[in-house]
Amino acid sequence: MTNTLTAATLKRRGMAAIEEGLRHGPVHILKRSKPAAVVLSAEEYRRLSGGQPANASGLTAMQWLLNLPATGSRSQQDIDSALANDRSW
Repeated sequence: MTNTLTAATLKRRGMAAIEEGLRHGPVHILKRSKPAAVVLSAEEYRRLSGGQPANASGLTAMQWLLNLPATGSRSQQDIDSALANDRSW
């Protein structure tokens, strides 16, 4: 997977990050360093689906990503501390 985007980057940058990535093909979304989703251009989706729309669940991509079960073991405090260290440079 060379064209990847983390869920954190997607949350921070939103659609701009996806649009940038789509210039290079499908965008693989990683959540907690694991593959979670692939974003395709509308044209590529139509080509692959034969022009038939899928049965939409009513969720946005971000809602779907955030509703995936947590797999990590770090506490919120550990994550906040690591982010503070990363940002202190």
